[in-house]
Amino acid sequence: MNCAKCGADNREGRKFCAKCAAPLARSCPQCGASNEPGEDFCGECAAPLRQPTGASKKPNDAPIRVADTPAENLEGERKTVTALFADIKGSTELEQDLDP
Repeated sequence: MNCAKCGADNREGRKFCAKCAAPLARSCPQCGASNEPGEDFCGECAAPLRQPTGASKKPNDAPIRVADTPAENLEGERKTVTALFADIKGSTELEQDLDP
C-alpha cells in the first residue's frame, strides 16, 4: 500500500504510513473496496468502516484517555465554541459578604 503523501510503500493492514505518519486508505471489511482515511462508511457498499467501541466495553474497564487513542478512533463531533469571560467592577468586594 503506497502512501498518498510521501509515496512510501507500507505493508497491508497499517493505518498510518511508517515514514511520514499520514493516515492510509482503509479497505472495507465487507466488500474490500478502498476508502479514504477518516471515512466512516464504505463508498461502495455503505458498510461501517469502524468497529463499534461501546458495545463490548465492560463496566470495570479503565477509561480511555485521549492521549492514548489515535485520533482516527475517537467518536463524537467537533464544534466551534465561543467563551465569554466578564468581570464586573467591584464584584470581588460584593462576593466577600456572600455565602459560598
